[in-house]
Amino acid sequence: MTATVRIENAKRHAADVVGAWSDRLVELSHRIHANPELAFEETRASAWVAEALAAADFEVEHGCYELPTAVRATAGTGPVHVGICAEYDALPEIGHACGHNIIAAAAVGAGAALAGMADDLGLTVTVLGTPAEEGGGGKILMLERGAFQGMDAAMMVHPAAVEMAAMPGSAVSQFQVAYRGKPAHAGAYPQFGVNAADAMTVAQVAIGLLRQQTGPDDRIAGIVTEAGTAANIIPDASRGGWIVRSSTMEGLAELNQRVRRCFEAGAVATGCELTTTPISPDYADLRPDPAMLELYRANAEALGRVFPDLPGGSPAGAATDMGNVSHAVPAIHPMLGLDCLPAVNHQPEFTAACVTPAADKAVLDGATAMARTAIDLARP
Repeated sequence: MTATVRIENAKRHAADVVGAWSDRLVELSHRIHANPELAFEETRASAWVAEALAAADFEVEHGCYELPTAVRATAGTGPVHVGICAEYDALPEIGHACGHNIIAAAAVGAGAALAGMADDLGLTVTVLGTPAEEGGGGKILMLERGAFQGMDAAMMVHPAAVEMAAMPGSAVSQFQVAYRGKPAHAGAYPQFGVNAADAMTVAQVAIGLLRQQTGPDDRIAGIVTEAGTAANIIPDASRGGWIVRSSTMEGLAELNQRVRRCFEAGAVATGCELTTTPISPDYADLRPDPAMLELYRANAEALGRVFPDLPGGSPAGAATDMGNVSHAVPAIHPMLGLDCLPAVNHQPEFTAACVTPAADKAVLDGATAMARTAIDLARP
């Protein structure tokens, strides 16, 4: 049997296994979707992923890398080591509006398709359940603790409104800002107060003006979560959450300094004390491996997936902790189109789109395309 025939037989077998697992994979996607859990709280989702991988004959560790909701499952002992990442955290209030239920089920499906033939192909397959992508940097913590050590490649798929071979992932810094002032009666003794809400307002105005001089791919976004309790009391505390994005880590470091000075301006102008606290490690820009991306795209197109030419190119500004992985290991992060425009990620309408027939098909196609890409990587 020639190598080409062997590879094609393996790819057909992978599709057959995903087909045999289709009901279970779709059910897993729907179950995770119906039970959204926030970052680092994915107790049920991580357990369901671990159970499914154990049923696929993986050696499974649940609660690893000092993270109770992380999963590591390994099959095969071949010289080519491929990692497949599953995500399963949700967003506050709007649930799985980024479709991590699809990511988790597709990763399980790809693993199941490869497990039984990993040794024959010369593969070691590791499926990693990675918590807290939506603001905790689970993959970054796992990377620092050795989860990706020795891997030759890492991959995952992610749902979006339209198909994209590569997501243009930005570098991101996320942090909390807090001002501490001094309360006073706003009518009788305002001169004795130090207004923390004013400090936040000064910072926001400064950031608004700064945006005129930032780069085209730079983004600064934030919310104020506390700014006083009553109109007749000078607010002595204000808080907010902020995200700074740039196209590279170098650009992020420069933009971060400029943004921090805006918050310092609020403290200087009002006399408040300023505290900034990181929410997670900084996310690096995503650098997909071109050769692996070409393999994935060919396998996805063979399944009927279509990658349209997007007007104006791919949207900038999204971010993932898979970016940090891509700086350490050749990696890809293609997007599975759900054909759901105008609904897009992080909207309630996208939450609904992630359990449609198109979403279920994305689970199965994503699993098959990743498995077939891993088989290509094992080609001698």
